[in-house]
Amino acid sequence: MAIELKIPSVGESVTQVTIATWLKEDGEYVEMDEAVAELESDKATVELNAEKSGVLKILVEEGEDVEIGAVVASIDTDAPAPEGKTEPAPSETKSETPVAKVEAKPKEDTTPATKNYATGSPSPSASKILAEKGINPANIVGTGKDGRITKYDAMMAEAGAFDYATPSEPSREQHREKMSNLRKTVARRLVAAKNETAMLTTFNEVNMQPIFDIRSKNKEKFKETHGVGLGFMSFFTRACALSLQKFPKVNAYLDGEEMVINDFVDISIAVSSPKGLMVPVMRNVESMTMWEIEAEVKRLALKARDAKLTIPEMTGGTFTITNGGVFGSMLSTPIINPPQSAILGMHNIVERPIVENGQIVARPIMFVALSYDHRIIDGKESVGFLVSVKNYLENPETMLMGKDPMDVLLGF
Repeated sequence: MAIELKIPSVGESVTQVTIATWLKEDGEYVEMDEAVAELESDKATVELNAEKSGVLKILVEEGEDVEIGAVVASIDTDAPAPEGKTEPAPSETKSETPVAKVEAKPKEDTTPATKNYATGSPSPSASKILAEKGINPANIVGTGKDGRITKYDAMMAEAGAFDYATPSEPSREQHREKMSNLRKTVARRLVAAKNETAMLTTFNEVNMQPIFDIRSKNKEKFKETHGVGLGFMSFFTRACALSLQKFPKVNAYLDGEEMVINDFVDISIAVSSPKGLMVPVMRNVESMTMWEIEAEVKRLALKARDAKLTIPEMTGGTFTITNGGVFGSMLSTPIINPPQSAILGMHNIVERPIVENGQIVARPIMFVALSYDHRIIDGKESVGFLVSVKNYLENPETMLMGKDPMDVLLGF
């Protein structure tokens, strides 16, 4: 008996999806509930699972756009299972193929013929990034001491910034690639944000030395206690949540001729994924602890990497944070994520000379940028918000209660 495999509903208002990838071959035996294809809508990527066990017959090719409810394959449930094939555990079934896409490649011997062991060897943080992305360290030229591959080298290799291959012969060829539904939606939203908002950007700089000191002193104990690493994102997210409560219009949006001011803080975190830019949302950040923020950022980033984010997880943010610094960006003007009214851009951290107590000293400095809709947010509020974020980050102890502890002690 052959059963039809139809495109299920993947979200409200979604009427069409694209067959992004067939995870199984035509004629291959599949198990019940096993993922057989990835479907891409204009909002998210979801899996299509087999309703019964049997032999798969593919009816629609990869890259084809199909309507919700359309038949894209059939499964012959009378076909016998191949010899030696065992029923996989449910927990393995769901993640088998997608995880394979991001697993590290088998470790290769990349030790260079040199007396210096550091040359071409990745640092622990770089090694982790390369393993997650399946990048061979042998293809990277390290810029660290004695040629060691640094975390920055690994991130640049992940972003495709370096290409150490021998230049090929000159070519005048061209090729075309179809834009995915997700990329089309991102394009439409970016153009709409530029055309439909009075967008301006204000800048500031943050001395990251206090946060460096806190992380250096507490990161091991933090991870041991809470099971997650202490990164920069939790500090920025906490600082933004407190500042948004001080400047509520930055946390608002326009609806016709009315301003809708949110009493809660749902922060969207821009994440680069193999499918493109994803912006999952953390809910009620104003009531989250630092370790809860770190755990949620990690959870959402991993789901984005594995194309597992759901539509509800990417819907309804009130403010966005994007971090171009992981790719080496020094300064940028981020584009508002509509219908939100503001977005904070983080950038790379570079040691720069600054004046402290009349002395020139080197400090790790990050430039930050706030793009905002001038229709709803005035310059005073935008600058005040960014200065508030800066002050929280340079005085992390004030993030405990949103005030300077001495002011609390003295009742100011």
